[in-house]
Amino acid sequence: MKMELERIKLIKRVTVTGSIVNLVLSLGKIIAGLIGKSSAMLADGIHSLSDLVTDLIVLMFIGVSGKERDKSHHYGHGKFETFATMLIGFALGLVGIGILWSGTMKIIRFVSGEPILKPGIIALYAAVISILAKEVLFWYTFLAGKKTKSSALKANAWHHRSDAFSSIATALGISGAFFLGESWRILDPLAGIIVSIFILKIGWDAAIPSIKELLETSLPSDVENIISEEIKGTEGVLWFHNLRTRRIGEIIAVDVHIKVDKNLTVEVSHNIATEIEIQLKREFGENSHIGIHIEPFAGFN
Repeated sequence: MKMELERIKLIKRVTVTGSIVNLVLSLGKIIAGLIGKSSAMLADGIHSLSDLVTDLIVLMFIGVSGKERDKSHHYGHGKFETFATMLIGFALGLVGIGILWSGTMKIIRFVSGEPILKPGIIALYAAVISILAKEVLFWYTFLAGKKTKSSALKANAWHHRSDAFSSIATALGISGAFFLGESWRILDPLAGIIVSIFILKIGWDAAIPSIKELLETSLPSDVENIISEEIKGTEGVLWFHNLRTRRIGEIIAVDVHIKVDKNLTVEVSHNIATEIEIQLKREFGENSHIGIHIEPFAGFN
């Protein structure tokens, strides 16, 4: 329990740090976008604002996910973190669609004859600062996510990285629009469209695994093969069936029926099941949920 509390504490500290940086960057980039008349920078600023929203989502759900099992949640609260990861994916998707729509409309109007204002140099400065800040924030958050094995924190790290990508595309678009003349100002909204594609891809990658987990999708076949080999390799197991697996946040749950010699005592049969449980927890973590039903062997079925 102490380790889990330390894990939650680290996740919260990293997320709060990220939220402060995102708040400063969001306000700075939106102001720079308005002053510099850059639609790409405005879109980039809104993207940073969405980072702040996902930080708040992580903070809201991560404390709950760390709670131990109770009467209402017999398998713990790990799926609250999965739910937070899914919401981050959805948030990224909405941001990506919004930026894609805005950039596309501006390009259509430009092709129809509507001029695009020259962006100010302040927008370019803001983009460069954002690239540096968000890349540092990505590594800070991602490494903490690996250390804590938090899918929500790792998803949030990629949200930071998507903002760095966003700012790179923004910087290129603003540079082209600023230095290459009026006919090249279409690069500013075009940069926003490129950014949106990055964002949509990262949102998809965050949301889909979370949706699968919430829908009780089985663990990948290679993981189930490892589980099967551990069970078959346990002395006393003559056969097994009804293997069912799923993920609960950052832990796994396994239910299986094993068949043993019908002449074994209850104690010996129980020890066989305990040995399987020990082996699987050694492989997948002490918090894994392992349920083993013992049956007398009466043939391979």
